[in-house]
Amino acid sequence: MVERTLLIIKPDAVKKNLIGEILRRVEEKGYRIAALKMIRFAKEEAEAFYAVHHGKAFYDPLIVFMTSGPCVPVIVTGENVVAGIRELIGATDPAKAEEGTIRKDFAETVRYNAVHASDSPENAAIETAFFFSHLEVY
Repeated sequence: MVERTLLIIKPDAVKKNLIGEILRRVEEKGYRIAALKMIRFAKEEAEAFYAVHHGKAFYDPLIVFMTSGPCVPVIVTGENVVAGIRELIGATDPAKAEEGTIRKDFAETVRYNAVHASDSPENAAIETAFFFSHLEVY
């Protein structure tokens, strides 16, 4: 089933000039880039996007991190893309991620983990709409 998901290249990966390499890996798996842009979260925007985590111990440091530099939200489409992108990026903890995954290769820690990806088709719909209007999606 063709799906749509959100991938965010986080500030740590942008700072390391990994945008092209991450996108190359996505396309190499046969997925299509339907939209992308570079942004810099304002604190209020990051708080809104990560509202589901409000009150958790990692919430405030996450907001500080996500507002620390530019990031690149990307809409990716393809067959079973939600699960496929999750597999491509690997476990949140890079120490536990499979060899060859984005996080194993580029993440530093659980907090500085290079990328975000939607965890379900339902969340993908919400998350893609947060960043992109229908006019921006190919």
